[in-house]
Amino acid sequence: MAQNLPICDSSIETQMDHLSDRKIRFEADNINIVPGLESKSELIGNVIIRNDNSITKSNKATYNQSSESLSIEGDVSFKQDDLSVLSQNAEFSYSSETFSFQDAMFEMNNNNSRGEAELIEINENGSLNLKNVNYTTCPKDSIDWMIKANEITLDPKKGEATAKKLGLTFKGVPIFYLPKISFPIDSSRKTGFLAPEIGGGGRSGNELRLPFYFNIASNYDATIIPRILSGRGFQLGSEFRYLDKNNTSNFQIDYLSNDHIYGKSRHFVKINHETIFENGFRARIDFGDTSDGNYFEDLGRSLSLTSITHLNQSLLFDAYGDNWSIMGRFQNFQTIDESISQDQRPYYRLPQIKIKGSLPYKPFGISTSLDSEIVYFDREFGVTGWRVDNEPKIEWELKKSGWYLKPALSLKHTQYELKNLRDNQKSNPSRTLPISSIDAGLFFERSLKNYPDHIQTFEPRILYINKPFRDQANIPIFDTIEPDFNLIQLFQKNRFLGIDRIADSDQISLGFSSKITNMSTGDELITATLGKAFYLKNQKVTLPNQNNNLNTSSDYIAEVRLSLLSNLNFNFSHQWSDDQAGVARSQAKLQYRPSGRKLFNLGYRFRQDLLEQGNISWSWPLSESWNFLGHYNYSLRDNKSLEQFYGLEYESCCWGIRMVYRQYVSTRDGQEDNSFGIQFILKGMTSIGTNANKLLERGILGYSSEYIE
Repeated sequence: MAQNLPICDSSIETQMDHLSDRKIRFEADNINIVPGLESKSELIGNVIIRNDNSITKSNKATYNQSSESLSIEGDVSFKQDDLSVLSQNAEFSYSSETFSFQDAMFEMNNNNSRGEAELIEINENGSLNLKNVNYTTCPKDSIDWMIKANEITLDPKKGEATAKKLGLTFKGVPIFYLPKISFPIDSSRKTGFLAPEIGGGGRSGNELRLPFYFNIASNYDATIIPRILSGRGFQLGSEFRYLDKNNTSNFQIDYLSNDHIYGKSRHFVKINHETIFENGFRARIDFGDTSDGNYFEDLGRSLSLTSITHLNQSLLFDAYGDNWSIMGRFQNFQTIDESISQDQRPYYRLPQIKIKGSLPYKPFGISTSLDSEIVYFDREFGVTGWRVDNEPKIEWELKKSGWYLKPALSLKHTQYELKNLRDNQKSNPSRTLPISSIDAGLFFERSLKNYPDHIQTFEPRILYINKPFRDQANIPIFDTIEPDFNLIQLFQKNRFLGIDRIADSDQISLGFSSKITNMSTGDELITATLGKAFYLKNQKVTLPNQNNNLNTSSDYIAEVRLSLLSNLNFNFSHQWSDDQAGVARSQAKLQYRPSGRKLFNLGYRFRQDLLEQGNISWSWPLSESWNFLGHYNYSLRDNKSLEQFYGLEYESCCWGIRMVYRQYVSTRDGQEDNSFGIQFILKGMTSIGTNANKLLERGILGYSSEYIE
């Protein structure tokens, strides 16, 4: 057992106090002090040397006062933060405060990396110098990849490392060699090349991306992305980011000179900027522009981009207070889908101003508010002009435990000043109508008899709306649509989204929701909702080219979510009518997940006269190392596959590889494309090849790319 000798401890600490601000404590079985000109102190047996942030153990240690050095011998073990070093010999110089280890092995516990070095020096400033280094994140019994270098310097304060004559071997085969390289060792950013991406297949041919990152300053940076497409040519992409206390900016410019297939040069520009002023006002810029309507289909690199039909170009100012808000906007659109006719393209808002305010006082629960908007709509084709809308509102909220009641009354007035009119169309139509409503709900709760830790709730809700009919046939449609009917829309006071049409209503909306909750875990085991609206009068207000709604009630809307088993959940939504119209919309989703990496999804979507699709996706381990994953989306209406991809992942303890083949509809007119990508991952280092993370996470619900990172 180690003996603590206070006298010797005190003597040695006193000798070192003038050399370092750090206090160092020694423990050993035996401590011998040799007086003289070259005073030495020997620590023998179970030596332990401690300071504020490290501990060193060995069989023997010798302190030489004349050279101000400490020699450590025999089974040397050093630990400091996440660094561990093993060696037979080490030396600490108090004058330079440098710790040196000969023929040492090291481990970095923060990323499971380890290695060997002929010499390791730990300097006073915390930097490490390593000579003739072998480095890997693989275990000792399976060294699949190894980095070798003549010299590596790690500087934690700068967050970077520099290596000379560095080479990478995989399975004993040399992969690459670099005479000199520097790279970050923490989350700090550093100028240099990022991991390349390689892919192939499809109309654009094989692809190589080699991003170069510029760390310009702590709050702004840039990335230059050369991209070679064997079928199209050379594209140069760039991204600039800026961030400070009041500003956030992101600029993207991509340019492809003389596309070999398209026959012209092509570009894409994207600007996002936000400024928050000291007075609380905010300014936002959202600007997108592209050279042609097929840009995203040919060069977008994701299925979501191929469906873009318009690019937003807007400048927005807004501010918020406790009882008010104001918003001003100038908004334009670039329509990139040339198949959209001129009369169906969106209007520009030049400008739009919205103001909302309410009184801070609510006597007896009565609140008053005012919503106002003024906007000028412009377009190259069709009617243009001003629209001014004002809606004062009063609402009384009565709320107690288990119930609430909210009657409300508002008066909506809308005035237009129009140009470019059709024949017999008024230039200044207006509309004024009162809107009254009563919203009420109840809340019931009970414990289940056989499951006392489970609670069931039941929440009925009723909304009555009354709006008289106003003829709106002479009012143009600037920004108004009729959205899909759903549970949210069931309790909206206007079935249209927008101001150009206010539906005449004398209706009652009913909804019932119930859920069963495990109170010990908080998990909702069953959730069910059912709703329907009843029309007391025929609805006459419609959008152009639509028939009047003569139904006495809306469709039924139902949603069910089941999570009775921890590894199985089911979601189902359904919209149907009780007449000959039948099912309008339906969607179902089933997920089976017996473990974190093992999951299986089934899905179904239906919209009457529009689509009927089924999809299946999975991520299923074939063994401890191999994982099979895929996604298949099929149109039952068109009898064709919309998208399918299949992949294999191999993962060892220190590296992985991912291979993905994809076939998908890449254009709006139904053309198909395909691609194949390989991604090689060195854990704790980098990845090379096609980055398919976003594709897999989007296509396989519940999948995470972190499994193999």
